[in-house]
Amino acid sequence: MKKLFLLSALTLLLVACSDTPASSDKKEVTLEAIFKDRSFAVKGIGTIRWMNDGRYYSARENVAGKVSLVKKDITTGNTVETIITSEQLGFDFEEYVFSEDEKKVMFAEQVESIYRRSTKAVFHVYDLQNKELKTLSDGKKVMYASFSPKGDKAAYVRDNNLYMVNLNNMRERRITRDGEWNKVINGNADWVYEEEFSMSKAFKWSPDGNKIAFWRFDESKVNEYNMQTWGELYPNDYKFKYPKAGEVNSVVQIKVFHLRNNRTTTMDIGTEKDIYIPRIFWTRDNNVLSIMRLNRLQNKMELLHANVNTGASNPVYTEESETYLEYDNNLTYLSDNTSFILTSEKDGYNHIYHYGTDGQLIKQITQGDWEVSGISGLDESSQKIYFTSAEKSPLERHMYAINMDGSAKTEMTSQTGTNGTNWSPDFKYYINTLTSSKHPSITTLHRGNGEQVLMMEDNAEATAKMADYYMPEKEFFSFKTSEGVELNGYMMKPEDFDPNKKYPVLMYVYGGPGSQTVQDTWHRDRDLWHMHMVAQGYIVASVDNRGTGARGRDFKHVTYKILGKYEVADQIEAGKYLASLPYTDEARMGIWGWSYGGYMSSLALFIGNDVFKTAIAVAPVTNWRFYDTIYTERYMSTPQLNGDGYDAFSPVTHVDKLKGNFLLIHGTGDDNVHFQNSVAMVDKLVEAGKPFESFYYPNKAHSLRGGNTIWHLYNKMTDYLVDNL
Repeated sequence: MKKLFLLSALTLLLVACSDTPASSDKKEVTLEAIFKDRSFAVKGIGTIRWMNDGRYYSARENVAGKVSLVKKDITTGNTVETIITSEQLGFDFEEYVFSEDEKKVMFAEQVESIYRRSTKAVFHVYDLQNKELKTLSDGKKVMYASFSPKGDKAAYVRDNNLYMVNLNNMRERRITRDGEWNKVINGNADWVYEEEFSMSKAFKWSPDGNKIAFWRFDESKVNEYNMQTWGELYPNDYKFKYPKAGEVNSVVQIKVFHLRNNRTTTMDIGTEKDIYIPRIFWTRDNNVLSIMRLNRLQNKMELLHANVNTGASNPVYTEESETYLEYDNNLTYLSDNTSFILTSEKDGYNHIYHYGTDGQLIKQITQGDWEVSGISGLDESSQKIYFTSAEKSPLERHMYAINMDGSAKTEMTSQTGTNGTNWSPDFKYYINTLTSSKHPSITTLHRGNGEQVLMMEDNAEATAKMADYYMPEKEFFSFKTSEGVELNGYMMKPEDFDPNKKYPVLMYVYGGPGSQTVQDTWHRDRDLWHMHMVAQGYIVASVDNRGTGARGRDFKHVTYKILGKYEVADQIEAGKYLASLPYTDEARMGIWGWSYGGYMSSLALFIGNDVFKTAIAVAPVTNWRFYDTIYTERYMSTPQLNGDGYDAFSPVTHVDKLKGNFLLIHGTGDDNVHFQNSVAMVDKLVEAGKPFESFYYPNKAHSLRGGNTIWHLYNKMTDYLVDNL
């Protein structure tokens, strides 16, 4: 099979971004250029929504303020049909989805965000054959409106209840009646499931469209978090259910509604109520539902097969770990109805397995001392699986094809960097997006055998514009700690770098379980800000500590029950290593991070007070007892079982060690890492008599997005570092 190759445009891009001698007329990467002018914005093709004929895809286009839904030829990128315009519909739509037979389209307008993944909107259904437009729920905003497989019905959630509507006569049927704010939720996830299990829609149509399986959350005993929102005269209270580590979770049930007889069956998920159901799947049998069950400590996972008519279930697959298990394992049921594909870390690295529904292993499909990142396609007709992995390097991602019997593994991407693929439904084409630290994203269309058909976006215009600026490349490196652990890192150096001079160093850290900051990808806003700091005369560096991803289970799981210990030790060792270089100033070492990174930067400054002079912590966890059940307990067990582990490396425990400069930043409207974390930190710092600076952004969430906040934030951090590092 042919490997991916790129047109000569890639060569030109690489030349433009290559290690050419620094030119004195290069522009500086300024904050204005990054955040105001968006001078370094790159183009993408967005999410390709394949149509049933893999030759075509649909897209929402906005030309001169006129929105339309169009059909495009994937081989040319040209529009072959304008399906409908917002002018014809009578409203501007923000989202859309086709029915499976592509005879209807569902449009969403007035989309309103709730939490990270949840939204509600006004939904309309347009029949492409009879040109008829119908509005769901009498124009009330609902959540997750979804077609049935035949496209003749739709289901949605309103006010914590699940509804179904017949699209022929628009008769609405109420499936549940006990939904109530902060008490019972039907069909959509509670806060902690949405955040930590990456799910918000909590119902699924059966393949035949005659049943709907859904989650029911009873969160009546979950404690509320009270978050004030600041207005013109009096603040408002916003209360929502947020289970902190060790506290009561929602009690979850899985139910199946049968449309033909209006009957709801409750699935047997066991007598233990303090469990998680992170995923459900319909098998190839319309009467069998697959349910993934995790115990509270998340170190035992079972797949249950439940008879949806009786609710009776039995486990068909069980996996246990001395540490924890990942919840999202790419589970796919095959058309033979007797087997499934999943991924597991059971041999020390994440790999692909083929199991029978009797629980017997058929084949471990991939193996080796490297990680499968995900399955991008499974073509049963050719018995091939397409997957991405870090086999070449933890810093890169490449796509491979392999036969389902484990033979003929073939690399399909060869250019250095990080690849992401999107296959057409018929596997005749795939779209590959390649990015690296040397060039912005390059998106190409390929036939299934790897042959390139079309350059879809090369970002040549953006690259040409960037050529006017000094944009330092990431120089990747590795070093061994005093414990003999090899860590990967990168650094960026000033344009006029002189190895005989001494430069201050700013380290960027995240460091959380399974994450990576050291990867061969193009720059985000934070990287661009790092380039601005490089222009101010700093060396910027980042190192992936133990606990991070793409290096196997042992490297990642070493932090179990003692978050912060090994990660911070590695960051301190990285600081010492960088300080030992002949061109760095060991008296001017700084570190910053956001969220888990803010947790890490705080600890690094406190514990590593002989290495770091300055730290900035944005929205940090300061006490693991304040964070949610699912994430915290996955890596720490519960505080009842591991209290010492919780306290040993929470930043509030180490404030007495602060010697350097510390800036603490948080949004008061952070529903994820609560402002409470920073309040507790300030209390402890004041109690210890430690000088520090803090800053808060009223009503801003964890991302601090909205209005002028991000512009203000990066100006604030820049000024602080210039004054204190």
